[in-house]
Amino acid sequence: MDAVDREIIGHLMRDGRATFAEIGSGVGLSAPAVKRRVDRMRASGHITGFTALIDPAALGWTTEAYVEIYYDGNVSATELKRSLEPIPQVVGAWTVAGNPDAIVHVMATNMAEIEQVVERMREHARVERTRSAIVMSRLFERPRSR
Repeated sequence: MDAVDREIIGHLMRDGRATFAEIGSGVGLSAPAVKRRVDRMRASGHITGFTALIDPAALGWTTEAYVEIYYDGNVSATELKRSLEPIPQVVGAWTVAGNPDAIVHVMATNMAEIEQVVERMREHARVERTRSAIVMSRLFERPRSR
């Protein structure tokens, strides 16, 4: 990946619906040249997909929390993913260094739904405990890649 590829990715991160011609004018290439580079980056796995960014409030998700999960003994990333991925309100999950085994981002319609989601996480036989931090207000969020 060279500097031009990085510029193309920057354009796509700012506007995933930008045309190849629009990107090309920004990076000094023709539309077909941009398309060839994007196709190559998709084939190599540097670009893993395209998605729409949705305002959480449009889904009624006005309440959010970050939940630390502590398991009894070691837990694999595969097991964590398998237990958390089916919960639609879990919008992100990460393994971390430190005391918790994972940190989970939960978005819901209200506090009662947050509580239901946390209780659902605790149903896993090996979950020892959880600790939640409720988001009071979003200050800003940078667009991110997958």
